[in-house]
Amino acid sequence: MITLAALILIIAELPRAGTQLSAQRAPDDAAARMLAGTIDIHVHSDPDNVPRSVDGLEAATLARAKRMRGIVLKNHYDPTAGLAFLARKAAPGLEVFGGIDLNLPAGGMNAAAVEHMTQVAGGWGRIVWMSTFDAENQVRFSKQQRPFVSVSRNGQLLQETKAVIGAIAKHQLVLATGHVSAQEGLMLVREARQQGAQHVVVTHAMNDPVAMTIAQMQEAAREGALIEFVGGSLATADAGARMDRFADAIRRIGVQSCVLSSDLGQKANALPADGYAAFLMAMRDRGFSEADIARMSRQNPARLLGLPNQ
Repeated sequence: MITLAALILIIAELPRAGTQLSAQRAPDDAAARMLAGTIDIHVHSDPDNVPRSVDGLEAATLARAKRMRGIVLKNHYDPTAGLAFLARKAAPGLEVFGGIDLNLPAGGMNAAAVEHMTQVAGGWGRIVWMSTFDAENQVRFSKQQRPFVSVSRNGQLLQETKAVIGAIAKHQLVLATGHVSAQEGLMLVREARQQGAQHVVVTHAMNDPVAMTIAQMQEAAREGALIEFVGGSLATADAGARMDRFADAIRRIGVQSCVLSSDLGQKANALPADGYAAFLMAMRDRGFSEADIARMSRQNPARLLGLPNQ
């Protein structure tokens, strides 16, 4: 049986074989050109506690085959710095990073967990998500009765949260706001700036349960944060309207303050690299130039991760 990783490598060799492509392949050519050199900062993969379409090594192999520059492997409950270390071996030349999501298994707002991530072999742990599925805002939004992680109380960030931001600033990591509320996200952005954290991204700002308004996203951008827009599945009934809303918001915020990512890896959805390419093409179809898309998928994520522009 041919493994997925082997199939990816076989597919990767097809363009090099000099095969004459028909006019019907033009959209694929455009997508491949759009995807080359990009960095997807939001890729889910196995091993995980829910079904995923690829493991971390396969996700990296596919990204390399598609001529991407890099990916960030995300897991809601397990740190991925070690997985990034292994994925770089599987896909030499690809920039692969991991991170830590400060949900309950990580101890919530736990600066010690952040410090430990920075000591993992390779030093490829780069992003700190400020709790997602266990965030107080997420749990309340989902109307669940279970423990959660708080980042603030009575309109003020907790000291534990400030300590985490201090560790992020100390090691020049990326602060990602996770699934906290829109107002808490703005509080995190301001505190990050005050403590000298240089790399901040508002996690899928328009998606529930964050649901930032245009004005809030503009404010976060003025404070130096990048605003993340995730493609997700484009096979849903609302995908077209969602892409329209994203395009309108990006124009009102400015491409210089936006980053595009896939948020893919779910079992039933497109493979991350393929879905990311479709997302970039959807933005192109809504009038963004290739230079605009390159800014949001190449230069801005590179700056976020501390990589030189290419």
